[in-house]
Amino acid sequence: QVQLVESGGGLAQPGGSLRLSCATRGVVYQVFTMNWYREAQGKQRELVASIESDGRAKYVDSVKGRFTISIDNDKRTVDLQMDGLKVEDTAIYYCNVKGHNTGSNYWGQGTQVTVSS
Repeated sequence: QVQLVESGGGLAQPGGSLRLSCATRGVVYQVFTMNWYREAQGKQRELVASIESDGRAKYVDSVKGRFTISIDNDKRTVDLQMDGLKVEDTAIYYCNVKGHNTGSNYWGQGTQVTVSS
């Protein structure tokens, strides 16, 4: 059974950094795409970053050069390093994994990130 548990959210000042971590259980990285989404108040949930088991990563334009997604195989986590935070990064961030060919789609419970001075 797949389980995803996010941690690391909180309050940061503009220009600051936070690191989100998604502890994964039951996820075989080779057959899933690992994603971080976010949902700001009043807006649709958007894909922020995704990564494959071979390290190939993609980012939404608004976070390119500021956010880095990575897999820690030893800890079994998918992490999102967020630097140069902006007020508009404020949102609930969700960890997600999607099966390549199975239609499987799993979500974590979300973690709040607030960027404010």
